[in-house]
Amino acid sequence: MGPLARTGIGVALACGVLVTAVSIGQNSDSDSSGDGDGDKEQAKASASAPPKGPYVALGDSYTSGPKIPPQTGDPAGCDRSGRNYPAVVAKELGLKAADFRDVSCSGATIADLTAPQSTDNGTNPAQLSALSTTTRLVTLGIGGNDIGFSSMITKCVTTGTLFELADKLMDITGKAPCQERYASDGADEVAEKIRATGNRLARALTEIERRAPEARVYVVGYPAILPVKGTDCDRGLPLAPGDVTFLRQKQREFNTMLSEHARAAGATYVDTFAPSVGHDACSPAGTRWIEPLRPSSPAAMVHPNAHGERGMATAVLSALKN
Repeated sequence: MGPLARTGIGVALACGVLVTAVSIGQNSDSDSSGDGDGDKEQAKASASAPPKGPYVALGDSYTSGPKIPPQTGDPAGCDRSGRNYPAVVAKELGLKAADFRDVSCSGATIADLTAPQSTDNGTNPAQLSALSTTTRLVTLGIGGNDIGFSSMITKCVTTGTLFELADKLMDITGKAPCQERYASDGADEVAEKIRATGNRLARALTEIERRAPEARVYVVGYPAILPVKGTDCDRGLPLAPGDVTFLRQKQREFNTMLSEHARAAGATYVDTFAPSVGHDACSPAGTRWIEPLRPSSPAAMVHPNAHGERGMATAVLSALKN
C-alpha cells in the first residue's frame, strides 16, 4: 500500500464533487429502485468480502506451530512454522509477503501482547506493536498459557500414571484424581483462572481496536485436545478417565469464554473445537490434529501438527467468508 501522489489531488477532488452532484440530480428524477440500489448492493458486497490484508497474526504456540517444518521467522525461540494456520490463511488469500506479519510466539500470554517476550532464543517484541491503522485483518489465538492449561495437563498425566498403577490393584475406574486437585470442596481453581483471563482478554481486544480501528478481528479458539469418552485415551496420553472428561469440559468452558468476549468486543469467534472432534490427541496417528506425549509427526507434544494447523486455517477461512 503505497502513499498517495499529492499532485493533482485538488483537481481530482473537485471533479469528484461535480460528478457526485450530477449523479444526485439524476437519481432524484429517476426510480429509486434503479442505480441507487445497485450501488448499495455493491457496497454491501464489498463490506462482506474477505479482507485481503495487511494481515497480522497474534498468538501463542497453538498459532505459531512449534516443531512443524519449516521453522521460520525471528526470533527463532518463537517456534513459528511456515505451515501454521496464519501462513496457510495468508497463502489462500493470496497475500504478498509485505501484507502478512506473523508475530505469534510459543509460550505467549496475554501480557506478551503489550510487552516484549523473552524466549530461549531471542526476544519477541510486543505483539501488538505489529498493528497499525493500515491493518485490515487480525487473528488472535491466545489465553491457554494464562490459565496454565499445558502445565495442568502435565500434572494430570502424572496423576493419571499413578492412577493406572493403583487401578491394577483395585477397581477405581471413573475416579478423577486431577479434578479433585483443581476443583473440590466448592472451589474451582480452573474456572477462576478462566474468568481472570477473560478480563485480560477484554482489555487486549480494546487495545487491538484502538491500534487497528479498520481491522476485522477474529479470535481463534482451541481445537479439541481430548476425546469425548474418557476411556479412549491410552499410553499416548495416560489420564484417569474421569480427568479426561474434566479437562475436556474445562477446555469447552475456556473456549466459551473466548467466544463471549470476542462477540462483546465486536470481533468474530472462530470455532476450531467442533471441526476437530475425532481428531484429538488420543485418536489414530493418521487422523489426529493434536499430537500426544510422543508425537508421531513433527510437532510439539500436546500441540497441533501440520494437519491440525491446516484444519484451523480452514475454520478461519470459513469465518472470513461469513
